[in-house]
Amino acid sequence: MTRHKKHSAFWKTFAKPGWIALLTAIGLFAALLGDGAWDVLSWIGMAIPAWLSCKGLMARKRV
Repeated sequence: MTRHKKHSAFWKTFAKPGWIALLTAIGLFAALLGDGAWDVLSWIGMAIPAWLSCKGLMARKRV
């Protein structure tokens, strides 16, 4: 049981940053592939992580 709790804590901690990293990598790769629809995909792939970062920085702690 102890091992299972450590495993779930790992994924609880790194799941969201992992998805953000994957989305960023897809956006960067799409920027290298071509023009047109690839540009749209790259802008989306890079804009969402940037938006999430700004949203996290602007979040206020409620007391």
